[in-house]
Amino acid sequence: MTLTKPDITPSLTGKWKSYPAYKDSGVEWLGKIPEHWEVRRLQFDCKINPKGDSLNLPGEMEVSFLPMECIGEDGRLSLEKTRTIEQVRQGYTYFQDEDVILAKITPCFENGKGALCQGLLNGIGFGTTELHILRANEETYPKFIYYLTKSDPFQKIGAAMMYGAAGQKRLPEEFIRDFPVSTPPLPEQHAIAAFLDRETAKINALIAKKERLVELLQEKRAALISQAVTKGLDPTVPMKDSDIEWLGEIPAHWEASLVKRVARIRYGLGQPPAELDEGKPLIRATNVKSGRVVSEGMLYIDPKDIPPGKNAELSEGEIIVVRSGAYTGDSAIITKQFEGAIAGYDMVVTVTKGYSPFIAWQILSKEIQELQFGFYKLRAAQPHLNAEELGGTIILIPPLAEQQAIATYLDHETARIDALISRIREGIEKLKEYSIALISAAVTGKIDVRDDRTGANYGEATGTDSRPSDLMNVDNRIG
Repeated sequence: MTLTKPDITPSLTGKWKSYPAYKDSGVEWLGKIPEHWEVRRLQFDCKINPKGDSLNLPGEMEVSFLPMECIGEDGRLSLEKTRTIEQVRQGYTYFQDEDVILAKITPCFENGKGALCQGLLNGIGFGTTELHILRANEETYPKFIYYLTKSDPFQKIGAAMMYGAAGQKRLPEEFIRDFPVSTPPLPEQHAIAAFLDRETAKINALIAKKERLVELLQEKRAALISQAVTKGLDPTVPMKDSDIEWLGEIPAHWEASLVKRVARIRYGLGQPPAELDEGKPLIRATNVKSGRVVSEGMLYIDPKDIPPGKNAELSEGEIIVVRSGAYTGDSAIITKQFEGAIAGYDMVVTVTKGYSPFIAWQILSKEIQELQFGFYKLRAAQPHLNAEELGGTIILIPPLAEQQAIATYLDHETARIDALISRIREGIEKLKEYSIALISAAVTGKIDVRDDRTGANYGEATGTDSRPSDLMNVDNRIG
């Protein structure tokens, strides 16, 4: 396996100084380390998956309970859930305050799920068996171990060492035990951890601002769609009462109808045949994203394997609507790019009266997604939408020319918003990469932060500058 050294960008080496003297670590990917640091396997810095600590705890004691969803990718823990010792003594993993917990199964490990445990109820927690536990010894600072597990070398080498079937790969305990670390003296570990606490907090704050800006743009996009498909583009047009309480007034020359009166609805393939590396694209719920079909995660099948009589092939202009699960009701219009693709489990709407792109935009409006589909999304069990329910959905029908004008307007305006969201998300990814590079540089001794008290302009360093005014001027930026 060929492993590269941590990526130390010029912005890092320019901002923070190097150590006065280095020596060869003897580890190819690690390269040179500070002269006074030691290289040893991680098992000499901490206990890996210690056993037996919970055996003598009283059964009625309440402790923190952390299933995988309560462990964040950003190192945060959700501590609302609790259990008694008796409820979790069998079949769960024990840990305590100051332990580092680390997801060992794919994709949780690759996504960075792990944390330093602090603030556990009674200092104790239990969680899924798909966790590794790292307990620092007396000469090792727990937070330094936590940052080590967040470093680029640990994450990338660990991902390469996972074993098992696709989708169920696990990180072996031996990898953690034998992972070579360059360890500074304990006071220096504290200094490095304090530095990373301070600097990553600044980066995370900037990421949070950008994520909020994305939320505001998504809200603007939703409002834009709803306004156009329920009120039209002309603010001076005469209005009338729709006689629908949640809809209010609509343009006087528009009519209310039902989806089943303007379109045919059919189900897709259902259970798909064997997957191939190439063939006909199979469009599933995961490929439907707020009006558009995306290729990421696309599966392919042999059209010869489609059962006779299954009308599953999609035509340009048809609308695919997600039938169940977390994305119930989301929809996308089939463009020329995906003409001939196969509809998977979901429903297909073929517009027979009206302009298909307009109908597609209307299905995405909050008046349909929240006020009509909302009931089906909140079912006690699995969210689900069937053809009868979709067919009975109320829609508005303006004249054909107006449908075309509205669809063209929304195509243009949402494309502008989507492009801005995409740029912001790229900036977020750059900041996350910068954070990992900073952590990697600090825990491997590529930068000397022992006496650092300076700030850093991360937007400037990563080309993702974000100012508070961004959050105040969303309307101005997108028109």
